[in-house]
Amino acid sequence: MKDSPTFVLDANVFIEAARRYYAFDLAPRFWDCLVDHAKNGRIRSIDRVSHELERGKDKLATWVKSHFSHAFEMTDEPDVIETFGEIMRWVQSKPQFSLPAKKDFANGADGWLVAYAKVNGYVIVTHEILAPDARRKVPIPNVCMAFDVPFVDTFEMLRKLGVRFE
Repeated sequence: MKDSPTFVLDANVFIEAARRYYAFDLAPRFWDCLVDHAKNGRIRSIDRVSHELERGKDKLATWVKSHFSHAFEMTDEPDVIETFGEIMRWVQSKPQFSLPAKKDFANGADGWLVAYAKVNGYVIVTHEILAPDARRKVPIPNVCMAFDVPFVDTFEMLRKLGVRFE
C-alpha cells in the first residue's frame, strides 16, 4: 500500500452513513469531506456503485447525482474486465458459497469494485467483514484476501486521510 492510498468506496459506506451515524442533517461535514477528498483524487468509487445508489431515489441518490458524480469511475477498461473474470472464476470455484450468493455477487457491484481496486492499486472501503465460513453471501473482504487487495472500514479511511470532525 502506498503512503497516500486512494480509497474506492463500496455502496454500503454511503448507505450506512446516510441512514445512520453520518445522516445528512447531523454530519454535513462528513459529506463535504467525501467531496473534498474526491476532488483531490484520494476517494473514488465506480459506476456500478453509483447505479446501486441512484436506484434508491432518496436523499442519498440526489446527493450522489449533484455532488459526487465526478468521482465514479468507469469499469469498462480491459484490465478491469479481465480481472473481474478472474474473480468470478474464483467465486464460482468455491463450493462454500451457495448458488444464490454466487448469482448475487455476479450481478452486483462488489466483484467489479474488487477488480477495479486490484487493477488500480486502490484500497477498498467497506463495512463488510472477513467471513471465512460465509455461505449466503460472498463478502468483499474474502475476495480481497484472495486477490491481495487491501480493505478498511470508513473510520480507518478517515484516520488515514487525517480527517477530524471538530
